[in-house]
Amino acid sequence: MQDLTPARADLDPIEIASRDEIEALQLDRLKWSLRHAYDNVAHYRASFDAAGAHPDDLRSLGDLARFPFTAKADLRANYPFGMFAVPRDRVARIHASSGTTGQPTVVGYTKADLDVWGSVVARSLRAAGLRPGDLLHNAYGYGLFTGGLGIHLGADHLGLTTVPISGGMTQRQVRLIHDFAPKGITVTPSYALSILDEYAEQGLDPRESSLQVGIFGAEPWTNAMRAEIERAFDMHAVDIYGLSEVMGPGVANECVETKDGLHIWEDHFYPEVIDPVSGMPVADGEPGELVFTSLTKEAFPIIRYRTRDLTRLLPGTARTMRRMEKITGRSDDMIILRGVNVFPTQIEEQLMTVAGLAPHFQIQLSRPDRMDEMAVLTEAIPAAASAEARRAAAADLAGKIKASVGISVRVAVADPGGVARSQGKAVRILDTRPKA
Repeated sequence: MQDLTPARADLDPIEIASRDEIEALQLDRLKWSLRHAYDNVAHYRASFDAAGAHPDDLRSLGDLARFPFTAKADLRANYPFGMFAVPRDRVARIHASSGTTGQPTVVGYTKADLDVWGSVVARSLRAAGLRPGDLLHNAYGYGLFTGGLGIHLGADHLGLTTVPISGGMTQRQVRLIHDFAPKGITVTPSYALSILDEYAEQGLDPRESSLQVGIFGAEPWTNAMRAEIERAFDMHAVDIYGLSEVMGPGVANECVETKDGLHIWEDHFYPEVIDPVSGMPVADGEPGELVFTSLTKEAFPIIRYRTRDLTRLLPGTARTMRRMEKITGRSDDMIILRGVNVFPTQIEEQLMTVAGLAPHFQIQLSRPDRMDEMAVLTEAIPAAASAEARRAAAADLAGKIKASVGISVRVAVADPGGVARSQGKAVRILDTRPKA
């Protein structure tokens, strides 16, 4: 793999500023953001007043803990435009969640917000190793989902040449990578596996492709998955983080020279990590739930938004700005099985160690009697698809899950191609348990 480390002179000065400079900027911008939200969004005025907190109470960064959290339920309760802090005619773009699990959440951007969004995504793409003039294959979905258009905005800002292929049409994805010779690809890690399957189907070697870096996000993925993708493509694989409620992709990104966690662009987003039960902030380095407050957003300020993502904050390395560890899971994706907390990434981590199994899986939850049961559906690679090889692989995986996670599961190993493929975010959990 080539060295893609950016020159220090190419970085934004704030990326390598002192902590004192960064925190002074954060405090100034945080005062503005709290006041902007309080003065212009009825929900924030009511929630601040109910908590006995006022923007004038913020005198240090630590004072932010006095202010109430914002949750997804608050955004749904104010559907569609109740959380906007500017008149509707100043909103230049609207995005929304799919709404598959309830009322959609709607977010908006002014022209200034779009400029900030483009700049932080450009910073992320540069940290990943891309440079002006490079060709980017953008396989994130376009539309109301922020992924495709957010990456495209940053690519334009950085001066890349973008192939806006979006998701799906996997045969065409491989053909265009082969024909157009992009340097980078942006895609969910689960869909990257589908692209790898298509390379095999077409008899092509992905290691001979032009790709030098893949920028993967929108779902948790493990370092074991990183190693598999890097080996398969002979390219760098880095993590990008974002969520629509905070901005979209580009809130944080791994630096290709270190790959040791995602540097948060702290000049625009203030991070906290809290105990998910008590809601109290924890010290940097301690695990918990990630919370974000926007510092510069005009149309849709977000104050202490509970992301449900689980991580910890770490000191900067390649940049002065703090890092967040790779997301280990989401508190709302956590499975509690017979008193044991289980995350899909724990299953993925063990799966990646079993020879003969492809990196595709689904977790199936059921309650045939009184007790919850978990089954893991995975599939064999073509070279290990015999009945005997599949039985051995199933026993191996079940044993490793029991030893590492502490639960007994049934493992079913399907024929190659037997697990449903994702063309975006993977569906990892199928829950058929009766609803209470």
